[in-house]
Amino acid sequence: MQIQIPPQVEQIIEELNSHGFEAYAVGGCVRDTLLGRSPEDWDITTSAKPEQVKALFRRTVDTGIQHGTVTVMTGKSGCEVTTYRIDGKYEDARHPSTVEFTSDLLEDLKRRDFTINAMAYSHRTGIVDAFGGIKDLERGIIRCVGIPMERFTEDALRILRAIRFSAQLNFTIDKATGEAIAIIAPGIAKVSKERIQAELSKILLSGHPEQMKAVYTTGISPYVSPSFAGIPYQSLSIPAALPAEKYIRWAAFLRLVSPEEAVSILKDLKLDNDTIAKARTLVTWSGIVLHPEPAAIRKAMSQMEAEVWDALILLNGYQEEIKHHTREIRRRGDCLNLKDLSIKGQDLIIAGIKPGKEIGILLNQMLAHVLEYPADNQKDVLMKRFIL
Repeated sequence: MQIQIPPQVEQIIEELNSHGFEAYAVGGCVRDTLLGRSPEDWDITTSAKPEQVKALFRRTVDTGIQHGTVTVMTGKSGCEVTTYRIDGKYEDARHPSTVEFTSDLLEDLKRRDFTINAMAYSHRTGIVDAFGGIKDLERGIIRCVGIPMERFTEDALRILRAIRFSAQLNFTIDKATGEAIAIIAPGIAKVSKERIQAELSKILLSGHPEQMKAVYTTGISPYVSPSFAGIPYQSLSIPAALPAEKYIRWAAFLRLVSPEEAVSILKDLKLDNDTIAKARTLVTWSGIVLHPEPAAIRKAMSQMEAEVWDALILLNGYQEEIKHHTREIRRRGDCLNLKDLSIKGQDLIIAGIKPGKEIGILLNQMLAHVLEYPADNQKDVLMKRFIL
């Protein structure tokens, strides 16, 4: 079986081979190619030591040289090239305290997490699949390389990665692997919140976000955080039809808790402020029944960014009448915020209003009026009604 490798990756492999070193595309890129998916990244594993790799290529970056990884730059892109290695003890349940370089590809492959990620490929050798990765791809199985308890004890984040891959690929977790996840669940408490959040977000952004429930049924959730564990996940359905936007999927997942609880959970998981703010708005408005008439819709639209309003329509399942009014409001250019109000603060100062709170109060009163009566968003009309 031949795999199509990007020219720049093949170039690196050939350069290493021509100097007497073994080199293979490895891991997720092989898995995704076999599944007919387009790999996001292409990683290379090689028998060459880091200093030997650096000597062969003009532009390199020491991205993880202590673990044998050098990024070889080709044009504006880079490809990680990592020396075959044997990991030492994992003292923090995340990273090996030491690594030992080896000349044996199989030693390198057997330290990897799942069989579907432990395959290597080169045009010279073909696919190297020592642990049944191809068979597990065909069966749709997530299975640890070797003994699951050992793989998860080495790196507790792998228990979330197992669930994430099952969500992304719509695969089933192997029985022994699933049993080990339940036992190792407390180990997730040792993993940084940023890494936990990255895996949880990938689950939610996958084609099967409902797999988030496995984080609860396997006993992982209490070790993420008490507030996360308290989410009423049993009553949740997260439609995969929702756009794969982080704030939308998180809001869908958190919509049964209060906005304050949602913000607390997202902050604890170290999500960015923009995602938190947008998710909070969606959670606040989740489940709100809206009368399908323009004034009510304008008032709701004025409370959020345009993209968040569009997401709310999907989250709440608003029907065609509300969608129609939304299109018409936008087509007419109805005023929805102070920025689009025909009167500015300076106009009020010129009219004799002293700078201060009163100006803000007046502007908001005017906005409330034009949300009800959009045709009145004219300077003379508003001045006559509120000032003169």
